[in-house]
Amino acid sequence: MSKRLCYVACLSYGSKAAVRYRLPVEPGSVAGSLSSDHPLDQRGGRHTLRRMRGTALAAAAMAGALVLAGCAKDSGAGNNNNASSGDQSAGCVTAPKPPAAAAASTSSAQAGEKVDGSKLKVALAFDVGGRGDASFNDSAAAGTDKAKSELGVTAVTESTAAATEDEAAKSQRLDQLASQGFSPVIAVGFAYAKAVGAIAPKYPNTQFAIVDDDSVKAPNVTPLVFAEEQGSFLAGVAAAYKSKKCHVGFVGGVNTPLIQKFEAGFLQGVKAASSKAVIEDEYLTPAGDFSGFQDPAKGNVKAAAQIAKGADVVYHAAGASGKGVFEAAKSNNALAIGVDSDQYNQKTVEASKDVIITSMLKRVDVAVFDYLRALAKGDLTSLPKRFDLKVDGVGYATSGGKIDDIKDVLDGYKAQIVSGAITVSDKPQK
Repeated sequence: MSKRLCYVACLSYGSKAAVRYRLPVEPGSVAGSLSSDHPLDQRGGRHTLRRMRGTALAAAAMAGALVLAGCAKDSGAGNNNNASSGDQSAGCVTAPKPPAAAAASTSSAQAGEKVDGSKLKVALAFDVGGRGDASFNDSAAAGTDKAKSELGVTAVTESTAAATEDEAAKSQRLDQLASQGFSPVIAVGFAYAKAVGAIAPKYPNTQFAIVDDDSVKAPNVTPLVFAEEQGSFLAGVAAAYKSKKCHVGFVGGVNTPLIQKFEAGFLQGVKAASSKAVIEDEYLTPAGDFSGFQDPAKGNVKAAAQIAKGADVVYHAAGASGKGVFEAAKSNNALAIGVDSDQYNQKTVEASKDVIITSMLKRVDVAVFDYLRALAKGDLTSLPKRFDLKVDGVGYATSGGKIDDIKDVLDGYKAQIVSGAITVSDKPQK
């Protein structure tokens, strides 16, 4: 019996009106005389009718018992993995649950020893979006804010790049900050690579740091780079587990090698959890057009298009454009995954927080704070070469409690990555 017919039959039997419905039996049989408009009612054959009805009711009761038994069998009663139980994600996930994780990793930030950073004069050269982007600029700012409260840093200045500025403008910004006596000068974003390479040699006694780039080889330049693909792998696993349609999406801001690391990890994580998930995968702008990091309207349109195709969980790595991704998810009854910061708690996207199930944490705040702390101690060699899952440089957020039910799964995959059992590629495998 099909589920639809079973459902109708079960409902019919459970109703007092069940005996008023003709069962599909041969004409002339007793069961075929159940209707109360039978001619015997009009001819007064009540005794015969009562006997026929009694026989028919007994037959109906037996048929009902068989129907209910068929319904129980067809609905998979007691099987929590059956799609009809309401757990649609179980129908998407095809991989075995990973082994339980051992003790969780700890932050790379050293504890205990008091460090005095009051002599530091910190300059933050933000990328497009600046403080308030609800993404990695905000995360860098959080690291500096922590240095103020825990290291005693008092001198801090901030400057933000414009979406359309050229290399000369970036170099001029860094030159001006260094000439004013700020040290360190922290360039937030790979877009500053050429500018740092040009300006750092002019100020050999000034310390520079650059987020997301390790191409500048100079003794006074410290790269702060991350394993974005590892954190994004966990985002992909979460998407597969939370998708009811087994259809997810990725929205990248600008098609660059850096954002491709987010894409690569996400794709690999989804596929690790599910062999049948459908993935939408698109960018807002091509390489060289950095407006993709600051165009919420375009993020909204792109995410809405993916949702219209069937995606019900969308992960973005698009900076401030992610606000539009969240808005599209909220307007179209989908879910979203944030990036860099714990976006569930970001004021600038608060209106959409109910659809944000988690965020891939790229701990720029940890890297910036650890860098300032190491600099204050005079020992930059204590910094990790790469902020990865092992040193808590990337991870996932649990705010809102929306992934509490799969935390053991995510931690299991995290443990496998840390141990080397899983190697996450930083190049998209499509």
